[in-house]
Amino acid sequence: MSVPVALSIAGSDSGGGAGIQADLKTFAEHRVFGMTAVTAITAQNSQGVRGVWPVPVDGLVDQLQAVFDDFEIAAVKIGMLGSAEHVAAVAQFLADRPQRPPVVLDPVMVASTGHRLLTTDAERVLAEQLLPLAQLATPNLDEASVLAGAEGRQAAEAWAAEQSTAVLITGGDVVGSDIVDTLVQPDQPPRTWRHPRQGDRPFHGTGCTLSSAITAQLALGRPLPQAVDQGIAYVQQRIRVTRATGSVGGGNPSLLHGF
Repeated sequence: MSVPVALSIAGSDSGGGAGIQADLKTFAEHRVFGMTAVTAITAQNSQGVRGVWPVPVDGLVDQLQAVFDDFEIAAVKIGMLGSAEHVAAVAQFLADRPQRPPVVLDPVMVASTGHRLLTTDAERVLAEQLLPLAQLATPNLDEASVLAGAEGRQAAEAWAAEQSTAVLITGGDVVGSDIVDTLVQPDQPPRTWRHPRQGDRPFHGTGCTLSSAITAQLALGRPLPQAVDQGIAYVQQRIRVTRATGSVGGGNPSLLHGF
């Protein structure tokens, strides 16, 4: 039996609710073997981020080289990168791969607790160098607005339609009774998912979990629309389980994986 392998390039969340910790749990639940290239160590919990310590760029590249030298990687998820230097290094490494696996880019800019996780100078490098290498980007509406240079869903969707990369604009952070996620693919009509909002606080780790679930689905060989559909369904399931079981921590509820 061939075991699919997926790689998460992201930061470490000491609270276990987001980052590489959430990615590995999500990969495991999809029966995908997960590995990591750590971009930064964060001191955080469900209530906030206390500190961020980036991994040296050379150390990040060595991690990437080590896993690509030994494993047949079926899909890559990219999360928190932090600095322009880290973004550029990852983009260059992936661009140099003669057979690049599908890449899902979650352009992590701000934590759910409000702490900024991507420098402003890195945003331009991400848009110019890394985004074109991805099969899918999964910004929330605020992140899509930053990349578009204008606020609002209409501006974000117009920006997404101009990209050569498919873009899933997520709506979990938007105030309202429903959550609206919109997939914009080149030369195709947009597709929308709408779900009633569950709970009165944002859940910690939903963005990481969604992007890693889609990555796992791609590693399993699913086509992109089906991978997105299954990824969204998985997050909704995890939210329902978390609400029924009871979350850990005293801040934004962390999704429970594996329960």
